[in-house]
Amino acid sequence: MAVKSKTAAAPWWRRGSFWKKFFLWSLISGVALALIACIALVIAVYSARSTLPSFDQMKSSPNGQMIRVHAVDGTVLVSLGPSYGEWIKYDQIPQAMKDAIIATEDRRFESHWGVDPVGVARIFWVAKRLHDEGRRLQGGSTITQQVARTIFLSNKYSVTRKIREAILALALERKFSKQEILELYLNKVYFGGGAYGIDAASRKFFGHPATNLSLGESAIIAGLVKAPSHYSPTADAEAAVDRATVVLKLMAEAGKISEAQANSTDPHAVQLAPEPKQNSVRYFTDWALPQLETLIDETDAPLDVWTTLDLNMQRSADQAIRVNAPDGAQGALVSIDRDGAVRAMVGGKDYVSSIYNRATQAQRQPGSSFKLFVYLAALEAGHKPDDVVVDEPVTIDGWTPRNDSRRNSGPITIRTAFAYSVNTIAAKLGQEVGFTTVADMAKRFGITTPINTQPAMVLGTSNVRLIDMTRAFASVGNNGVAVTPYGITRVTANNRVIYQHEVDTSHVLVANYVAAQMIDLMQTAVATGTGRAAQIGRPVAGKTGTTSSNKDGWFIGFSSGLTTGVWMGRDDAKVVPGLQGGRAPARAFHDFMIQAVANRPVEQFETQLTPPDNMLEPDEDAYGAPDNGMMVDPDGNPIAPPPQVPIEPQDDEGMDGTDPVQQGGRPAPVQQQGERLDRDWINRMTGRPPAQQQQQPRQPQRQPAPQDRQRPNDEY
Repeated sequence: MAVKSKTAAAPWWRRGSFWKKFFLWSLISGVALALIACIALVIAVYSARSTLPSFDQMKSSPNGQMIRVHAVDGTVLVSLGPSYGEWIKYDQIPQAMKDAIIATEDRRFESHWGVDPVGVARIFWVAKRLHDEGRRLQGGSTITQQVARTIFLSNKYSVTRKIREAILALALERKFSKQEILELYLNKVYFGGGAYGIDAASRKFFGHPATNLSLGESAIIAGLVKAPSHYSPTADAEAAVDRATVVLKLMAEAGKISEAQANSTDPHAVQLAPEPKQNSVRYFTDWALPQLETLIDETDAPLDVWTTLDLNMQRSADQAIRVNAPDGAQGALVSIDRDGAVRAMVGGKDYVSSIYNRATQAQRQPGSSFKLFVYLAALEAGHKPDDVVVDEPVTIDGWTPRNDSRRNSGPITIRTAFAYSVNTIAAKLGQEVGFTTVADMAKRFGITTPINTQPAMVLGTSNVRLIDMTRAFASVGNNGVAVTPYGITRVTANNRVIYQHEVDTSHVLVANYVAAQMIDLMQTAVATGTGRAAQIGRPVAGKTGTTSSNKDGWFIGFSSGLTTGVWMGRDDAKVVPGLQGGRAPARAFHDFMIQAVANRPVEQFETQLTPPDNMLEPDEDAYGAPDNGMMVDPDGNPIAPPPQVPIEPQDDEGMDGTDPVQQGGRPAPVQQQGERLDRDWINRMTGRPPAQQQQQPRQPQRQPAPQDRQRPNDEY
């Protein structure tokens, strides 16, 4: 008779291997932990349920943060934040609106318990893929979870917040009916454009109460929840309508409407309410207000934000851009006080048609205005404004810069070279100090965009922002001490100051004498050089800039402690005929500054104005010619200049005080008054008799002196 072994007689859980026992105990432990977790979840849910406010309290709870923005004189510029309409009860909400939001945001809303297990399972693999790609899953919450987040939590993403959101959603489902939850949702969720709730959204986007929403309008509103800032009709009407088409398809798939209804409803036929007109102040507030996130922590209490904006200057800036920017071109202006306070900002001709802020966002080539950093580096290296340099042909690494006049003037001072924007001298100085040194100087003065170090960089081939360039010029005008633009002076919450701006004057960028010498050069450029149109009857220092083929025009300068930068051009970077920095941008600077500094005392610069040594007289078509037009491409590579039509030189062009004479003895066209005033000023500064005392018979046989024959090398 066979005898059973002890091993064979043992129970199965004792006969198995170690791994079988491990699996068994793991299973038992897992079940126990799951049971404990379920118990803990139930306790948490019912504990949360007991603390939830009543339905009426939920209806009146605040939602979002109101912000009032003040100008420097206290005037309210704009009130931002949530906009609320009438509370619409569940039975007054159009069925199309309820169906649209359920089909779009939570198709199983009427069957789940607050958290949708099917939805969670469906998005799990999507979340895993996005995580692998370094992105985070957006959305996936039920309507109940969104109500919990909207009323009780913030939008800051974290695992802890998602767990709390789920617990609150389960608690809400235990305390309130589905109808009450949907009523809360539709009256409190954010739909973009500052509108909270369907009534506010309906009134803002369609101009009527939410009780009258049509199917097409409901589809548009339902489509906004996914990305209010992107799909809002105030931001992108076409995107909002396209999204509504998707919503109609989702409604048909969910059985809320028929395919025929979805196909027959055209969201493009929906009439959107016209957006109220907004002035250029919004360019400033759009730039300044995002800074609140780094300045304060208050997210609930209503805020009063006190800014640096001067309304009178803003109106002048807006007018200067509208009047002077060429047809088909855009314009931007930013004006900064000596402490960095932004007094005016215009990002375009019309904020309503384009919210793109060209003063702070656009990156464009600055042309010869970039020579500021070339000459700063040269002055810091030991050069002086009166140092003599030779304007002659030069080739650097295969690149041969040319002056606009196609001539070279020989020995001239650095002051003359800057005043008339001589390209060959800028190239030679850049090579001498090092192109990397010039780039470092630009970075030192606040240029935040990448700067190439090819030789042509001295002519402004690297893209920059207007606000950065204006900041750099302001720092020079501030005797070399860094100026940091700011727009918010203080923030109060319930009359309590929670932020106060402090001006930092501790960063010295260049020595005082270097800044003074740079100002010496810049005031000469305005008084007698390429920036003459920017004269305002008091000391002004500045620089023009024009880029290839007249695509960009710049003027940046300062007077009486106020620095103003102007840019003009097309958004698509196409040619703007006649656009040069010394023309429209300089005129806009003049029109703005003559009013902006009217009530400020006249301030003299540390260095006295000294005229250029060679007295190069610009001919009419030299003013404002492109700094690097037809010389380098956008990448800084040399390109051949166009064929030049020979022009018969005229004798002196009246530099000796006589009226120019054309062939045949006919008088030449009378010069503009501005040119005559400048010539009289030059005569006075050099000790020559006034023009009217120099009227002598023309001596054709006399050869003009070298300095009389020369023309300024304007910007190229």
